[in-house]
Amino acid sequence: MHSLGLALGGLLRAGDLVVLTGGLGAGKTTLTRGIGEGLGVRGPVTSPTFVIARVHPPLAGGPPLVHVDAYRLGGFAEVDDLDLDADLAAAVTVVEWGEGLVEGLAEDRLEVRMSRVGDTESRDVTITGVGGRWAGSELNGIVPD
Repeated sequence: MHSLGLALGGLLRAGDLVVLTGGLGAGKTTLTRGIGEGLGVRGPVTSPTFVIARVHPPLAGGPPLVHVDAYRLGGFAEVDDLDLDADLAAAVTVVEWGEGLVEGLAEDRLEVRMSRVGDTESRDVTITGVGGRWAGSELNGIVPD
């Protein structure tokens, strides 16, 4: 998941929204840690479960990473209270547990669905680009390992 995050981090730019879906232990935070490393942000990137959102500023020149854990949010009104749309244009925003809550923040987004494969360390990952930003073949070279 970390390697996939590194690869995604190389593609992402300010204004991108990434929605992560998967059960506990699926690799959402590990993927985000890789994205943060790929973006070159100040870390460590850890789960923001208790603080709900954490901003990681860039170390040099790139966009900041806004890392959100929507697990404890009760609906769109609570998401709206976070004011994520204020940071969206200037940052890469990654939302764990965001399915059904944050899609309205941006027409263009990446939806990453992941799950564990049995009791192994392997993951089944599906990446879907939504909107004009991802209409090209930019994602074709990203292959999870």
